[in-house]
Amino acid sequence: MFIVSLTYKKDISQVEKFIEAHIQFLDTYYSEKKFIFSGRKNPRTGGIILVRDSNRETLEEIIKQDPFYQNQIADYDITEFIPTKFDKEFTCFIEQ
Repeated sequence: MFIVSLTYKKDISQVEKFIEAHIQFLDTYYSEKKFIFSGRKNPRTGGIILVRDSNRETLEEIIKQDPFYQNQIADYDITEFIPTKFDKEFTCFIEQ
């Protein structure tokens, strides 16, 4: 599993220009069951995506498809982790 932390490096007005395309990018990987959740940071300095069922190389290729990446809107910090404790209702995200 991975946590992808996006940090905007452009003004929010630039972020807004690409938000719809970014949402379409997210929807693609939700439909493929790769993304578990995503959302804005508060304060709005970037976002977070929780990713499952991937390896780092594949994830890096996925990120390259994000309009925020392609238009240099955000930097991406990728952290891999292995869940060892979780609420039983999240079992479906843990078991492969």
